[in-house]
Amino acid sequence: MRLELHPEARAELRSAALWYDEQRPGLGDEFIAEVSMVVERFRSAPESYPVWPSTQAGNPVIRKATLQRFPYVIALETHEHHFLVLAIAHAKRRPLYWLTRTNT
Repeated sequence: MRLELHPEARAELRSAALWYDEQRPGLGDEFIAEVSMVVERFRSAPESYPVWPSTQAGNPVIRKATLQRFPYVIALETHEHHFLVLAIAHAKRRPLYWLTRTNT
C-alpha cells in the first residue's frame, strides 16, 4: 500500500536527523535508516502494531510503532488504500500533540 508522510512528520524527521548529526556525524542517517526500516515493517504487517492508546474509538485507526535504538515513536493512520505517517515524535515529550493532524 501507498505510504504518505504528513508535512509536519516530514519536518520532524528532518529536524531529529539534523539534531542527531550534530551529536555525531552520520547518526542522523542511522536515525533515518531505523525510521525507514520500521515503516517498511509496518507496511507489510500493520495489524501487528498496537492501536495507539487513547485513540481506539477513532476511525481511521491510528497505530503506534516504536523505534528500538532512538527514543521516538511513529504514529500511523491506516486507511483503506494508504497509510499516513502523522508524526515522528519523541517518546517523552508532548504526548498526542499530533492528534490535530488526523483525517477524522
